Order: sequence, then structure tokens, then C-alpha cells
Amino acid sequence: MVKPLKVDEAWLERIAGLLDDMEFGSLHIVVHEGQIVQMERTERKRFGNSPASSPAEKPGRPSARQQLPRSSAK
Repeated sequence: MVKPLKVDEAWLERIAGLLDDMEFGSLHIVVHEGQIVQMERTERKRFGNSPASSPAEKPGRPSARQQLPRSSAK
């Protein structure tokens, strides 16, 4: 038989605290036998679309699009 989920005020405050300053992301709540046993927070950071704001491309280092194809040495 399915047990009803028990969520008291303490859990509601924990959930609200994890969601409070999140701008982009998700909160995964794991329930076992009608009780919350785990919460996982995944947060995303988004940046503008201009090439200067891309954290993967460092100055002085060519991007993957700018690199020449490697020749296969045998």
C-alpha cells in the first residue's frame, strides 16, 4: 500500500531555502516510503552569447572552430 507523503514545516523551509536564490536549475527530491530522504540541487549559470563572455574560450587559444584539422601520422 502506498504511504502518504509526510512534509512538515521544517521540510518546506529546507525546500524554500534551496530554491530561494536559484536562477536556473533544478531541485530533485527523493522520497522513500512516504518520507523525503534526499534532495539534490543542480544549478546552472548562464552567460551572454557574445564570444568574449564564453568561459570555454580563453584569449590567445584558438577555439575548436578555428583549429586546423590534425593530419593522421602513420
